[in-house]
Amino acid sequence: MKKRIAAVTMARNDEFFLNRWIAYYGRELGEENLYIYLDGLDQKIPSGAGNANITKLPHNDGLSRSQGDKYRISLLSNLAKNLFLNGYDIVIGCDTDEFLVVDPNTKKSLAQYLSDKKINTPISGLGLDVGQDLNAEDQLDLEKPLLQQREFALLSTRYTKPVVLGGIARWGSGFHCVKNNNFKIDKNLYLLHFGSVDYEMIRSKIGDRNPDWKKHLARRAQTIYIITRKKRRSEKFIKLARILQTWVRPIYAWNKPAQFGLKLVTKIPNKLKETGI
Repeated sequence: MKKRIAAVTMARNDEFFLNRWIAYYGRELGEENLYIYLDGLDQKIPSGAGNANITKLPHNDGLSRSQGDKYRISLLSNLAKNLFLNGYDIVIGCDTDEFLVVDPNTKKSLAQYLSDKKINTPISGLGLDVGQDLNAEDQLDLEKPLLQQREFALLSTRYTKPVVLGGIARWGSGFHCVKNNNFKIDKNLYLLHFGSVDYEMIRSKIGDRNPDWKKHLARRAQTIYIITRKKRRSEKFIKLARILQTWVRPIYAWNKPAQFGLKLVTKIPNKLKETGI
């Protein structure tokens, strides 16, 4: 029997990715199992909302980006707790530009794969920060699947994060850790992050953002610069990154992965394009 699995997220002014998030997780888990907070009573219900559960919350614009991150993750951790108390077995939590993908070689859907696992500790997929090669790839066509237009990703410890919970727990800001808990990097899961997928998209978002957000978006542009300049782009780095991130931890954060600061760029495996993202 398949377990009851929910996915949660929170968004503001992000209909482009939110529609894709709903389409993907709705297909994998069922739209009725998606729970979305919209940050602001002024926010528009996304056109692809379907049967997703959407709640608008007042926006607090007096918070810094760091304070806002803590506020949002507290809301989402409480939401996940309530979902567990109401009968869900597993809760996936991630941002709208993040997609948890099971290796197509398993021949299983995401729901079936997670249902077949006994989840004693939080689970992460290997983080792939998908970026644009400015020398070879055009500006994103918003009507086409993202993975049809991008070939490379940075193997990123930042996006190897414990997005899958098998019981009540509290995430750290941005889902980057679980408080007082370690996590397991699953051998068949990937977490694809698309916040760096297009240079012009990043530049347009910087606009009139406050300095905190401008710095955050500039870090996303760094992924694009690394992918554009790196010459070695072998898929063999995927296996290396899994090993390093499983066993290496920063001294200051035992519940986060590390890989000695290596900037490893990989070709995105063609099999992942089967997801239709």
